[in-house]
Amino acid sequence: MFDYKAQFSRYYDYVNGYLISFFDKIKKENPSVITDAMEYSVMNGGKRVRAVMCLAAADLLGVPFDLVKEYCVAIECIHAYSLVHDDLPAMDNDDYRRGKLSTHKKFGEANGILTGDALLNVAFETCLKKPDFNRFDARALYALASAAGFKGMIYGQVLDLENESSKELKKEVLYQIYENKTAKLITAPLLIASELAFGKYREELKEFGYHLGITFQIIDDIMDVEETFENIGKTPNKDEKEDKLTSIKLFGVSGAKALAKEHYEKCLSILKNIPNSEFFVALTEAMYVRRK
Repeated sequence: MFDYKAQFSRYYDYVNGYLISFFDKIKKENPSVITDAMEYSVMNGGKRVRAVMCLAAADLLGVPFDLVKEYCVAIECIHAYSLVHDDLPAMDNDDYRRGKLSTHKKFGEANGILTGDALLNVAFETCLKKPDFNRFDARALYALASAAGFKGMIYGQVLDLENESSKELKKEVLYQIYENKTAKLITAPLLIASELAFGKYREELKEFGYHLGITFQIIDDIMDVEETFENIGKTPNKDEKEDKLTSIKLFGVSGAKALAKEHYEKCLSILKNIPNSEFFVALTEAMYVRRK
């Protein structure tokens, strides 16, 4: 019988073990406040969902873990960099992340900026140092870079900032924000594995990642208004205080929940066309039931 928790733990332990050895190495080679801050930012909790997805997709497509481990490090570093910068005073101005002091509060604002920069750069450095880097790796790395860059996550952040306190509440703008800010970096690990498997299930995984990312972000919106600091590890009700364009602002809590269910069901529909995708069915359920 399939055991989702055991399988998730297997992937998590592999990723976390590799991350520990990775940071041990860079701290030994280049001891400084920045390498300390880099380690703190990545290893300061977190479920490693994106890296776990990369391993799970590799499993699904028959790609050995040794071929994706550098990408797992890169994904976690890029995700952490985005959170470090997101917490800065010029952005969301949050003192806590995952229940602990945010990086700029612990190491200072300037070091917070530099830590994010360092994590972004080391992500690509790590992938490019991969043994026998080939043209399929180049495609995989492009998928990651485009998801994180000015056509992806950064664009989503720009739209997010531009639409604070906006009086024009448009669903298409909200979806642009969510697709770029959240969904593209959730889709990237799936595409990495697909590219290393010569493009297998590329379009199906891309569509699945989109709907999973939208589901994930809407559930985050709901948790922001319904959960406590202890449960979400950061300041609740931040979106309302900063007058952000969110699914709650557009549709209310009940409307946001209905929208999350719609995308959740779309995820399950797509996965029916991908054999042996039980792990992703369970992962989708886990993301959805965080707070329906």
